[in-house]
Amino acid sequence: MTERHRIRLATPATAFHDTFLLGNGSLGATVYGRAGTERVDLNLDTVWSGGPTSPETGPPAARLLPDLRKAIRERDHLRADELARSLQGPGYTQSYQPIGWLEWTYAPDQQVEGYIRELDLAGAVASTAYGPVRMESFVSAPDGVLVMSVTGGDEVRLPTFRSEHPAVEVAQREADGVQWLVATGRAPAHVLPNYVDREPAVVHAADEPGATGSVPAGMGFAVVVAVHRAAPGEVRLIAAAASGFRGFHRQPSADRRSIAAEAEEHVARALSTETSKLRARHREDYRDYFDRADLDLSASGLEAAGAELFFHLGRYLLISSSRPGTQAANLQGIWNLDVRPGWSCNYTTNINLQMNYWAAESSGLPELHEPLFELTRELVESGALTATRHYAAGGSVVHHNTDIWRFSTPVHGDPQWANWPSGLLWLSAHLWDHLDYGAGDAFAVEFALPVFGSMARFALDMLVPDEQGELVMSPSTSPEHHFLVGASGHAAVSEGSAMDQELAWETLSRYVSLAQRYASEEDDAELAVRARAALANLRNVAIGSTGELLEWYDERPPREPGHRHLSHLYGLYPGTRITEAATPAYFEAARRALRHRLEHGSGYTGWSQAWILCLAARLRDAELAEQAIAVLLGELSSQSLLDLHPHDDWPGGNIFQIDGNLGAVAGMTELLVQSHEGAISLLKALPSGWRNGSVRGVRCRGGHQIDLTWRAGTLVSADITVGRPGQVVIEIPGDTPPLNLVDENGTRVPLAAAGGAIPGRLRLSWNGTLKRRYTARA
Repeated sequence: MTERHRIRLATPATAFHDTFLLGNGSLGATVYGRAGTERVDLNLDTVWSGGPTSPETGPPAARLLPDLRKAIRERDHLRADELARSLQGPGYTQSYQPIGWLEWTYAPDQQVEGYIRELDLAGAVASTAYGPVRMESFVSAPDGVLVMSVTGGDEVRLPTFRSEHPAVEVAQREADGVQWLVATGRAPAHVLPNYVDREPAVVHAADEPGATGSVPAGMGFAVVVAVHRAAPGEVRLIAAAASGFRGFHRQPSADRRSIAAEAEEHVARALSTETSKLRARHREDYRDYFDRADLDLSASGLEAAGAELFFHLGRYLLISSSRPGTQAANLQGIWNLDVRPGWSCNYTTNINLQMNYWAAESSGLPELHEPLFELTRELVESGALTATRHYAAGGSVVHHNTDIWRFSTPVHGDPQWANWPSGLLWLSAHLWDHLDYGAGDAFAVEFALPVFGSMARFALDMLVPDEQGELVMSPSTSPEHHFLVGASGHAAVSEGSAMDQELAWETLSRYVSLAQRYASEEDDAELAVRARAALANLRNVAIGSTGELLEWYDERPPREPGHRHLSHLYGLYPGTRITEAATPAYFEAARRALRHRLEHGSGYTGWSQAWILCLAARLRDAELAEQAIAVLLGELSSQSLLDLHPHDDWPGGNIFQIDGNLGAVAGMTELLVQSHEGAISLLKALPSGWRNGSVRGVRCRGGHQIDLTWRAGTLVSADITVGRPGQVVIEIPGDTPPLNLVDENGTRVPLAAAGGAIPGRLRLSWNGTLKRRYTARA
């Protein structure tokens, strides 16, 4: 790994979004790179406000559903929105919490010469250097600690610890040459979202834990820090954190002593190990993920190098914020400074949470998908009662956001975002992707089939016949967008929005496929029969009079023609129903719909621009893709290349959101390799500025893996490792020089022409042997 994988800056960070983020999937550390005295903000993936969600009581909201569907059918849209508000629950999700921050004087005050701060994305180490002083910091997954090693400083002193939470207790001691700091506290019992103007916005519990340490809300947390002279010339800080989280359905612990003991155990073990060994274990663990894939655009100039660095940073951030056994990455991954962060720093399920994981499979990080699968499975459990009470439906439901307590009801607010009922349908698509990319039968039986069964039950109960007798989802919204009603009104609730219809089709068709292959005698055989019947009568997404894919059931003027969400284009990306070869009319309609959005200003947030990049890749619009990357790297990135969501009401005018960083990785991968149309398609939307380059370790549907090299915009070679035996089909640009294919033993393998290619492209196939590597050269 080389200089290509480093972010270097000549000044310390002055704002959160300019910092370097370190993490092991659970423990997050935010470092500013300050000379002399560093600030380190600490987070833990399980530290949230609140406690387990109490079951709803009182009359079920579903009693209003017939009236709501009647208003929708009669096109009384304002009445429908009014009734939809009555379906909403009384509460909101809880908020992801900061623990607090350390301020550590690690070197004497002196003139700073030759200052540089650097984030090594290939090794997951941040460094600050000036004069004779150098500090290296990393968060180790194998050892569960933050390590900060200083040479040239010679200051051995404890940091101070501060927290936004009241009643934090801090104790210090010294033993055997090691200075210790132990800080304990409690997260708030309740926090209202930042957009809710109501008091009290933050509630802190005053209760004492019972004999088992349990409390209804307001979990405990602890930070333990040790500072010592680790070796001649080296001063070292080691820190760990722990929380009282015990599971989404169990009361948390506020037993400060036992929580602190857990954190201290990690620190004590690390203290006995040399820094070089801690660093080596950390690097080995991290690079087992990071080294699986690489994008090299160094031969294509500075602008391409910026895109490449953004790709590396995205993979780095996913590795650092999501690991097997941790919580899923939230709106800011695992990093947050605010008690009332933007949108509660929760899991927003109408795009942001899913985008975090769009690149997990293709960029060689399938294990990092696991926290999302576990979140989905737990939401199926928590959302069953909500489906019954709010829709008289089987299966399970989650609305537009959730949290660590697996909140599932529609929150109080505008139906354009609060009442969208399809969060779990979208999340289940990620389980299908995992299977498509090569997960085995055990995952299908244990995870995918039960989840899709629940989703199929819910979708079937949400489908009603429209006036033509075709099935549409009702009630339905297009996430966070209104259509105009009359001269001055607007509404959100209707039936058969494009996104909900796409998700219903995906869910039912995939359940039928899974049931056919994996269902046992104990499974509901009638469910598959009902799903097949519904699919045969499901209304398709409509194309309007101007040739655009419609966002709602029929042509309706949008309240925001340049809206940031691109929900009606789900079938193009991340869905796979709309393709150039199989559905050319829908493909062109999607292109026109995207063009209309862009002409009116869409793409003004990082995640929206990342979605545009992904759509451009599917549309083979290399020019649009290059524009999207330029915007992401320009106005929508911070100094340290963190993705920004512009927000006028937020200090500094921007909120960091991790989704744009992670979604861009998926989009850049799709520019080079796609695999959703029955072939491994190469260089389908190569940007003009990426004339020369290579990519390694891209995973494809079917479990295949590919490396490829191109020069002057033309394919030079492709190495394919077969993940599923049988016919392997590659698709290449039609002007590619003739290819010769050999296997790993150098034996020539004949290539045959294959059908299904679009004009200007060529498909070739051969019979592949499992795990064998084949090389095609022009």
